[in-house]
Amino acid sequence: MTQVQRPPRTADERTQLIGWLDLQRSFVRMKCTGLSEEDAHRKVLPTSPLMTPAGVVSHLRWVEYTWFQLGLMGVPDTGQTPWTEGGHVDAEMFVDDVPIAQLLDEYDAECARSNATIADLPLDTLERGPWAAKGEAASLRFALCHMIEETARHVGHLDIIRELIDGVKGYTEPE
Repeated sequence: MTQVQRPPRTADERTQLIGWLDLQRSFVRMKCTGLSEEDAHRKVLPTSPLMTPAGVVSHLRWVEYTWFQLGLMGVPDTGQTPWTEGGHVDAEMFVDDVPIAQLLDEYDAECARSNATIADLPLDTLERGPWAAKGEAASLRFALCHMIEETARHVGHLDIIRELIDGVKGYTEPE
């Protein structure tokens, strides 16, 4: 995914929500540009050893899948997710043996699938997945707002991690 521009200031709600999400998504790849495999998997936060660039990218890929496929569309989890009953709560972040390029490509593909999934859905569409069954269904509008928050928060993590790894900071492509 290439870095995108902010949505127009006077755009409609849908354009704003998806535009802001796409902007944050584009920062994920940008923050990983130029990292070696070693650095992409480097553990720089002693209290959060799963918080590596690779782990964050993998987490964001699965968050996209969880909100838009499992939650919104109600796609059943038939074992395709990294979580298992009784497994580690952050299982999607155990990716020491997965190349960063593969993780980024999987993330970009999941983001594209998310956008295709929601392209024709009204913002008031309610989830059909596990939370709906519990009476806790969220609207597509809520899911988009949450995904903006989730992605932006983790982009901030990537920004800090990247600075700790090699001093690269900010939101411009590293040279």
